[in-house]
Amino acid sequence: MNIVVCVKHVPDAQGERGFSDDNTTDRENVDGLLSELDEYAVEAALKITEAEGGEVTALTVGPADAVDAVKKALQMGADKAVHVSDDAIAGSDALATSLILAEAIKKVGQPDIVLFGLASTDGGMSVIPAMVAERLGLPQVTQVSTLEVADGNVTGRRDSDVASETLVASIPAVVSVTDQINEPRYPSFKGIMAAKKKPVEEMSLGDLGVDAGQVGLDNASTKVLDTTKRPPREQGEVITDEGDGGKKLVEFLAGQKLI
Repeated sequence: MNIVVCVKHVPDAQGERGFSDDNTTDRENVDGLLSELDEYAVEAALKITEAEGGEVTALTVGPADAVDAVKKALQMGADKAVHVSDDAIAGSDALATSLILAEAIKKVGQPDIVLFGLASTDGGMSVIPAMVAERLGLPQVTQVSTLEVADGNVTGRRDSDVASETLVASIPAVVSVTDQINEPRYPSFKGIMAAKKKPVEEMSLGDLGVDAGQVGLDNASTKVLDTTKRPPREQGEVITDEGDGGKKLVEFLAGQKLI
């Protein structure tokens, strides 16, 4: 069972995130890390190969620092990694990113499963898995909180506020998982040391056969035109309980239209 798990290097949510002069996400002035939601996809891939055999390839697209995302996946237990990096990629939207990922997956080989997390913690669009599935001509099982592999099929349960549905697709398939599917493992010291010897293949747009005119900010179908910095948080209201604290609290909540 060969699995490609796509991961993303994102700005740390605990840092002061912002935008660059071209209204793209500022990745220079904030620390980056493997998107938290992608850790669940890495863990799902590892559990499958531990049960079925095979190997896990971590794939990322981004500038030089983005290699840290696949290195974290290698530390968790992935077998090898691919990092697609090219100056022309900067500012690419979801359409261009899905094209790059699809072509990179073809270069990796013909995986049985292509795994994604629920969404990136910087963009949060959740559309890349479906786009990649369309480009690869594969069935998709997306946003599932359980995942089973048996008899040449993948089966997952997708939960919503009102119902749950079971999705089944034949392998090969594209799958995205939610943060309810598992508890990602922490890299052990042994895993961290072993990751240093695992291969990380660098690829450019030329290696993928992707024209620079198809990607990048200038060729994006969607762009951020303007941004406004979030206003500072206002001081909260303190309610002193003098025997009528409950009443005051209800009045406050009602005034905010929360009840």
